[in-house]
Amino acid sequence: MVATVSNATAAASGTLSSAGTSAKDQSDRFLKLLVAQLNNQDPMNPMDNSQMTSQIAQINTVSGIQQLNDSIQSMANQYTSMQVMQGAAMIGHQVLASGNTMSVNAGVGTAAVNLDADASSVKVQVLTAGGQIVDQFDMGSQTAGTHNIQWDASKYTGSGTLTFSVAAKQGTAPVSSTTMVRDTIASVGTDASNAMSLTLKSGSAIKYDAIKSIL
Repeated sequence: MVATVSNATAAASGTLSSAGTSAKDQSDRFLKLLVAQLNNQDPMNPMDNSQMTSQIAQINTVSGIQQLNDSIQSMANQYTSMQVMQGAAMIGHQVLASGNTMSVNAGVGTAAVNLDADASSVKVQVLTAGGQIVDQFDMGSQTAGTHNIQWDASKYTGSGTLTFSVAAKQGTAPVSSTTMVRDTIASVGTDASNAMSLTLKSGSAIKYDAIKSIL
């Protein structure tokens, strides 16, 4: 039995979805299927012009969407490359970024905290990656805003990444705070998702949008 136009259209759709996805490949396959339809159509019941026009419009739409996707992907890759080139200018600069890692260099631990309001007491705990308290100290009274944290790490003999937490209060009322990493940018690259990633001197990596300030 000679295949009907509707059956041929279904076959064309199935073939397009199961094979390559490039616009050129899809167009080539569609044209081959369309020629096969024309060659095998019933002379007494030829293909309806409106159906042919509809199929051509469909494949043009698919091809156009694929070409648009390819163009957007190319633009995204170029944008990432430009970001990395611009980010290279930050190498060697200190930055404040979202996070709770304590950077230790030459026996001094550095970090930062942002207070949402004035605080009469700002207590800092330095912890190991496993949550064990290494040291704790009180920064005293601090105003709202961003403040540097410095910790004497000369007596710390452990290894591994250190973290920190902050508990701020105004009298007995807690004050909201945000911990921040203070470290030097060592290198710039991309992560698994092709987004720009910054490697800090401490060895940890952060995303570009995590940076709050360049010092």
